[in-house]
Amino acid sequence: MAFWWPVLVLAFAYALCRFLLMLIPPNVPSLDVDASDVMDDGNQTRENSFIYIPPRGRTQQGDRKVQCYEPATMKYLGYFPALTSQEVKERVTQARKAQKIWAKSSFKQRRQFLRILLKYIIEHQQLICEISSRDTGKTMVDASLGEIMTTCEKITWLLAEGERWLKPEYRSSGRSMFHKRSKVEFHPLGVIGAIVSWNYPFHNIFNPMLAAVFSGNSVVIKVSEYASWSGCFYFRIIQAALAAVGAPENLVDVITGFAETGEALVNAADKIIFVGSPGVGKMIMKNASETLIPVTLELGGKDAFIVCEDADVSQVAQIAVRAALQSSGQNCAGAERFYVHNDVYSDFVNQVTKIVKSVTAGPPLSGKYDMGAICMLEHSEKLQSLVNDALDKGAEMMARGTFGNLVEDAVDQFFPPTVIVNVNHSMKLMQEEAFGPIMPIMKFTTDEEVIKLANDSKYGLGCAVFSGSQKRAKEIASQIHCGVAAINDFASTYMCQSLPFGGVKHSGFGRFAGIEGLRACCLVKSVVEDRWWPYIRTKIPKPIQYPIADNGFEFQESLVEALYGLNIWDRLRALVNVLKFLSEQNFPSGIKRRTD
Repeated sequence: MAFWWPVLVLAFAYALCRFLLMLIPPNVPSLDVDASDVMDDGNQTRENSFIYIPPRGRTQQGDRKVQCYEPATMKYLGYFPALTSQEVKERVTQARKAQKIWAKSSFKQRRQFLRILLKYIIEHQQLICEISSRDTGKTMVDASLGEIMTTCEKITWLLAEGERWLKPEYRSSGRSMFHKRSKVEFHPLGVIGAIVSWNYPFHNIFNPMLAAVFSGNSVVIKVSEYASWSGCFYFRIIQAALAAVGAPENLVDVITGFAETGEALVNAADKIIFVGSPGVGKMIMKNASETLIPVTLELGGKDAFIVCEDADVSQVAQIAVRAALQSSGQNCAGAERFYVHNDVYSDFVNQVTKIVKSVTAGPPLSGKYDMGAICMLEHSEKLQSLVNDALDKGAEMMARGTFGNLVEDAVDQFFPPTVIVNVNHSMKLMQEEAFGPIMPIMKFTTDEEVIKLANDSKYGLGCAVFSGSQKRAKEIASQIHCGVAAINDFASTYMCQSLPFGGVKHSGFGRFAGIEGLRACCLVKSVVEDRWWPYIRTKIPKPIQYPIADNGFEFQESLVEALYGLNIWDRLRALVNVLKFLSEQNFPSGIKRRTD
């Protein structure tokens, strides 16, 4: 007891000091980012507003301009240059120079960069969400959930664990190399190129940037032509934070443009992270094969949302509608196929229908709406064609949400949340990625049936399974061929930033987020060194030195059995032979030993 008493006192004192240190806030400077030119006056529909009429059926690439407008009101926001291949190459060259300096930075400096960003985000949530809302049409709540929370979670995870997972990781050396020390080192790749989609303009910029910069890389981000206005403002925040920690200029860059701009980035960067469609992802893979750079592709999905008969239907119905609205044109590709057990099918449809009928779509900043506008031009026409195909093949429309006060010229930028029943897999709605607020609901009777239905898709991003038995839900989810799975929840995997995110099949490959995503920004280098240098060094055994002795192969046979034999007695016998070979006088091939 006399020994343990001082140990307990010291442990308590240490814990108390750690707690008191937690109460002392870190010294994090505030950023001053000019937002005067992006602040809205709150009167989006005033008579003298410039209503933009985008060209239909042709690309803007030839105009050398990326035109920006609010999808909810069609209010013109301005334009940004569509960079040429040569301009992109020059930007990457500057980023590469900055990276060589930043690669030598300390983790302390990198963490301070993250803290400064985190402080700004927390203090300017409304500004960030309003800009995201104006540029993509999403509501403030959706912006907070998908833009703010996910980014803050990623930053806090990197602050807590990022350095740990980038430090050298020691591995076992095995039996033959027991005298060696083995480790894996993680070195920055250079310039990470990211081509990101419009659906989460804030998080889609910060997500690859945070991992790239924290792992010692520079990053050049090509933002979507549908979200360039917000992306270029968010870039100002990053620039200010980099300057605050003395990081080299051009370490992070945001570029604007169309296909030519993105293709040039693929040809110049050291790694590409792409978030977008399977068609464009294939073209990026083809271009990346010319320089053999690594590629991470996140290409959307057709996620299955499965409701078993023992689930809490009333609770799941609310989650299901939220999941469906998160797959709308201004949000992520969320749940797009709903499979409900026959025993609770009617109850589920009734509850979902009631909720959807109460949902209202409208300009998100001009009223309290549940949904905003669809960001992509003409996308509502695609959604309606999918609905029409299903109705023509026997499906039934159960409910639709309502429109709020819409600007006359912007009606086609909105699509009401829609519930479709009696669907099957012959319908395009159950096979093609809709990226819209449509809930196609299909019956199933057995777990085996729903697993087969869920796997009947060219996509494989995620799934959500709901059951009163957690064991049953996990069993179903384990048999669905996808990259992420949520048990009795939806999209919770992405809020756990220690987990990798990505899919299989046409949903892409590679992972971002988590340990795997962080290390994917690194050159993974295996290193072996002598464990007890200089006392024990590598020396080639005499029987296999050149010229190889007559008993060289016999020595190797015994050595292999001594190291890897399954029977301990065989291994000991082989070890005796090895020692015998080493102690004998060995002669080169062709020279006979005297036996007399």
